[in-house]
Amino acid sequence: GNGSNGDIACDGYHKYKEDVRLMYDMGLDALRLSISWSRLIPSGRGPVNSKGLRFYKNLIQELKTHGIEPHVTLHHNDLPQALEDEYGGWINRKIIGDFTAFGDVCFKEFGNAVKFWSTINEPNIVAWVGYDLGSGPPSHCSPPFGMVNCSKGNSSTEPYIALHNMLLAHASTARLYKQKYKASHKQNGFVGIACFAFWMVPFTSSEEDEMATQRAKDFLLGWILHTLVFGDYPNVMRRIVGKRLPNFSEEESYLVKDSSDFLGLIHYTTMYTADLYPRQGDYASDMHASIIRLLEYIKQNYGNPPIYILENGLSLNIRPTNHQSSLNDVGRVEYLHSYIAAVLNSVRNGSETRGYFQWSFMDLFELVEPNYTYGLYYVNFSDPERKRSPALWYSCFLNGTTNCSQELSASSSPGLFFCSVKQN
Repeated sequence: GNGSNGDIACDGYHKYKEDVRLMYDMGLDALRLSISWSRLIPSGRGPVNSKGLRFYKNLIQELKTHGIEPHVTLHHNDLPQALEDEYGGWINRKIIGDFTAFGDVCFKEFGNAVKFWSTINEPNIVAWVGYDLGSGPPSHCSPPFGMVNCSKGNSSTEPYIALHNMLLAHASTARLYKQKYKASHKQNGFVGIACFAFWMVPFTSSEEDEMATQRAKDFLLGWILHTLVFGDYPNVMRRIVGKRLPNFSEEESYLVKDSSDFLGLIHYTTMYTADLYPRQGDYASDMHASIIRLLEYIKQNYGNPPIYILENGLSLNIRPTNHQSSLNDVGRVEYLHSYIAAVLNSVRNGSETRGYFQWSFMDLFELVEPNYTYGLYYVNFSDPERKRSPALWYSCFLNGTTNCSQELSASSSPGLFFCSVKQN
């Protein structure tokens, strides 16, 4: 990394009014935000932190005052350490009840001002990174799968257990909202879940690579979407994972099926997929087409659910000290322009995509590549003018300005990443 830390970061805790004003001036009509379980209920259950509660109420009210709709995520990689220490967090079924109770607190305290709720952010990535690779919290893994030297875990079983409990926690929380708040007409919101999704294409035209690509889609997307639509995991997962894949009872299957009012989609790029990892990879530049194919795939295979694209953006390796190159950020303008155009094309072709959130509003480090940053606004502690060129373009687009032309350099778009999917 570059020596930065998160002690102050963008200082949104103190500057939220300034930040909301920037959003209003840009023309945003919605903001995706997360409520930290650890901040609101530090012990995971029991007393609510009054300072945390007041902050979120003030932030949400400030957004509503400026005509900005809050889309709230309940779990964004932030689990109270007390619950991890007590019973192991997501690999213990006790968390289903604790998460549902946390959701109940949020619905009660914020629900009159919040219409859209996402229960869990990227459960497929939380399970994969936290319980298979071990490179994210709680750093569980076992040889030969882990990317780090984990002190505990089982990469062959825990990812499936963790995600199983996340799906049940999501469904339990969604049911509580519908029965306690929506059915009684106290609130009239919607509850969904946020799924991470690469698009995947075969590395070659071989039958093996074609089959590997479909397996990858089933394991990454179907792991969540197939289960939410049909009440059980994809057949290919049942066949390959076998007894290591948890089972739903009949009641649980009914609970999970159709538990989401919408699908939150998190998409950045595309991966080449092969049956066996080849010696040499390759890259492509027509990245915006991937979102068209992804949305069409969801439409054809999972009943064309209402979709909100909750994250889409480009991280660039721009040194924080190089202010001018960071502000004149034409690469991100190209990315935004091409992806938004692709999403609009999908909507015209029948996709039920209803919203798009650019990731991110302000400077944000890529979690696994800390020299790479996202953000429409550049954080410069010595200069209050933080707007990058993508923010200027995005504001023009949102406000329907006709003279939004921008001189763009002939830079290539980001390429495809590579993965291998073996059947074992």
